[in-house]
Amino acid sequence: MAMISTYCPHFNGLHRSSPKLDSSQSQSFLQHINSQLRLASSRKPCRAVTAMAGSGKFFVGGNWKCNGTKDSITKLVSDLNSAKLETDVDVVVSPPFVYLDQVTASLTSRIEVSAQNSWIGKGGAFTGEISVEQLKDIGCKWVILGHSERRHIIGEDDQFIGKKAAYALNEGLGVIACIGELLEEREAGKTFDVCFRQLKAFADVVPSWDNIVIAYEPVWAIGTGKVATPQQAQEVHVAVHDWLKKNVSEEVASKTRIIYGGSVNGSNCAELAKQEDIDGFLVGGASLKGPEFATIVNSVTSKKVAA
Repeated sequence: MAMISTYCPHFNGLHRSSPKLDSSQSQSFLQHINSQLRLASSRKPCRAVTAMAGSGKFFVGGNWKCNGTKDSITKLVSDLNSAKLETDVDVVVSPPFVYLDQVTASLTSRIEVSAQNSWIGKGGAFTGEISVEQLKDIGCKWVILGHSERRHIIGEDDQFIGKKAAYALNEGLGVIACIGELLEEREAGKTFDVCFRQLKAFADVVPSWDNIVIAYEPVWAIGTGKVATPQQAQEVHVAVHDWLKKNVSEEVASKTRIIYGGSVNGSNCAELAKQEDIDGFLVGGASLKGPEFATIVNSVTSKKVAA
């Protein structure tokens, strides 16, 4: 562990561990953060940081969404296979369903493969769906669930997403569980309400948090080129961490990685990675470019340098 300033809370693995607050202190704390949510924080965060230690590795996922052809994916896989990646990072890529087999057969074992969605239960007469059992059969280790495009375009609700996560976890897939607010929800001061509601839908049904990575992705920053400031992202990650501590357990709060997504690229990843509670990234468009994705993976080095 890096040395810790006497003005900073203590660290436990990836996250700060702070003294328990009584209910009035906790409410005051959340109200204070909420009032600051739409503003870049004027205070400098206390940095004590941070070699990655304790609870888990930095985690970087690449969500290829509905992009690619056999030829372009062959080139992307080749670039990833030849990339020099820091060893202390868990790296996952998520190709479209039709290319999962191609990628699992050709990608280095250094990088694991995720699906972008899965069905709520066993396979059967569910046209267009993909079962967890089928994903495991072709070598997938993870699945992305609750992505905003599934929530707001396809219409999946919190409970449906939670049940899909519970089934995937019970069958042995890791889950990248996405949460995040719309622009109008942020402007209305409802960011925490939305994120906590989405978290509760997972917490109510999942059998364990051991194989869950939470991805905070403000919807207004996905694919728009707009990025939450490092301070804005950090504030939400702190709040999510504290929600887990209060509503699940201190152990889960300490161990569960909370990654950021929303127009992350090779230019902004280092500053985001320096934030104390940002444990990695879920990357969209930039993950389609092998060298840039490698730069984002290697931004873990920013975690190792005390600010």
